Amino acid sequence: MPVPRQARPDAGATSLTWPSGGRHLWPSGGSSGESVHERGHLVYAASGVLVLHTEGGTSIVPANRVAWTPAGFTHRHRAHGDTDMRIVFLPPSLARLVPGRPAVFCVSGLAREVLLVLTGPRGDGTGGDGTGGGGRGGLSAPGYSRAARERLLRVLVEELREADEQPLHLPHPRDDRLRAVERILTRTPADTSTLATLGRQVGAGARTLSRLLREELGMTFYEWRTQLRVHHALVLLAEGHDTTHTAHACGWANPSGFIAAFTDLVGTTPGRYRAGG
Repeated sequence: MPVPRQARPDAGATSLTWPSGGRHLWPSGGSSGESVHERGHLVYAASGVLVLHTEGGTSIVPANRVAWTPAGFTHRHRAHGDTDMRIVFLPPSLARLVPGRPAVFCVSGLAREVLLVLTGPRGDGTGGDGTGGGGRGGLSAPGYSRAARERLLRVLVEELREADEQPLHLPHPRDDRLRAVERILTRTPADTSTLATLGRQVGAGARTLSRLLREELGMTFYEWRTQLRVHHALVLLAEGHDTTHTAHACGWANPSGFIAAFTDLVGTTPGRYRAGG
């Protein structure tokens, strides 16, 4: 099987890739071009926050989440905060056990350790004898045997199958009117306009837009806008903004409402998240 083509990092990144995975150390704001792989892959941010764009939607990947992109999906990455991105490709026999669409999963303690092991100093950037692998930044080292890597991959996939999918993958709507609303809310997440007001800007009634949201995304307008805002909040927090600033910038009148919504979606408070906990 050909080696999957990795997106080329920008000039500020330190990169190491190998047939079963890779590691990119991105400066804040670093990004990749569009890429597509013949095997599905998992992306994990050991530090920082990744925004992963695919044709199916946008995923936010903080340090307590892992994003899955199936084979054949065009995608690109952007880092917010200095980001340590780990990549693990899954063989088809294991990829069939996870969804056939982009998804985000909560990372258990065990899954995190396996991801770090597979992409760390003994990950298979080399042939196991200390040779090969290449890359910059001294990231390569003698690797695990093929059998050991296969065992670790099976453990990782079993952990993901036990984990709930998380609402940090935000699918893009198909309808042009919903896409226009999405652009407005993405540009100005603090916008408090009602759906009726937004509908007048895009040429559709509130009832029509509500129906389309249920049919295409399975969400109410309130749920959709909250997820868009929390996505933006993750980026602001990664860039060093405090909870109060982030709350107001994302449309919450007071920090307590923001903290509750953020905690419900992300699983930790903004303060703990910003502190790396």
